[in-house]
Amino acid sequence: MRRVFTALLFLPLLVTGAFALDGREIMEKARDAVKVDASHALVRMLLIEKDGSTSERILEMFGKKGSDGLTRSLIVFHRPASVKDTRFLVLEQKGRPDDKFIYLPALRRVRRIAAEEGRQSFMGSDFTYDDMSSREVDEDVHTLLREEQLDGVACYVVKSVPKDPSQSQYHHRISWVRKDNFIPMRVEMYEDEETLLKVLTIEKLEKVEGVWTPMMTVMKNVKTGHATRLEIQKIKYNEELPDALFSQRFLETGRL
Repeated sequence: MRRVFTALLFLPLLVTGAFALDGREIMEKARDAVKVDASHALVRMLLIEKDGSTSERILEMFGKKGSDGLTRSLIVFHRPASVKDTRFLVLEQKGRPDDKFIYLPALRRVRRIAAEEGRQSFMGSDFTYDDMSSREVDEDVHTLLREEQLDGVACYVVKSVPKDPSQSQYHHRISWVRKDNFIPMRVEMYEDEETLLKVLTIEKLEKVEGVWTPMMTVMKNVKTGHATRLEIQKIKYNEELPDALFSQRFLETGRL
């Protein structure tokens, strides 16, 4: 998922001393930290209001890397009834923004998400449509700020500033990337140089089928106090997923 959940499923060697990594190299390793050709997950999404009240959504996430090396992602909502059969498709593109499409049962048609809609909330969550898409390492300038402990784990702290501000919803991001496996455990997203907007944290990380997997991820909007928690209930890697699953036809009909 810029992705949760995309974003949201991601062990290179540590390099120290004279071979210290710079910010760009760290983010390249973060990008490459998980090598899988396909994933299929059942996910519980919890929308958490400022007063602590919650609402639940159940969804499936599918991801597959094509022969061209580009990733295709599909999200299908199952519960509650108000969002059942809503489907969202992201097709990664090289050198330009990803293509994003959504099927809303009430409209009974597929709608393309326009670039100007990318900053809007995705299905009432604290993730935007653009958060659900990929972002190339080369789109940002990455600077290693420091190394420090996060919850007792050694991390690199990297600041990422978009080369083209018009192509990013955030002024900059600061990521805490684990030194042992290069998984970003915390990402702060700023709306200007000083103002923090949202914080993404991985609250539970496990190895599943040999792959480091964020089993629980929280995106919190610090301005509104609203948060979205993603809990992976089941996940399988590298199972066969038909290409037709990632098509506008399936998006509209729900049938292969």
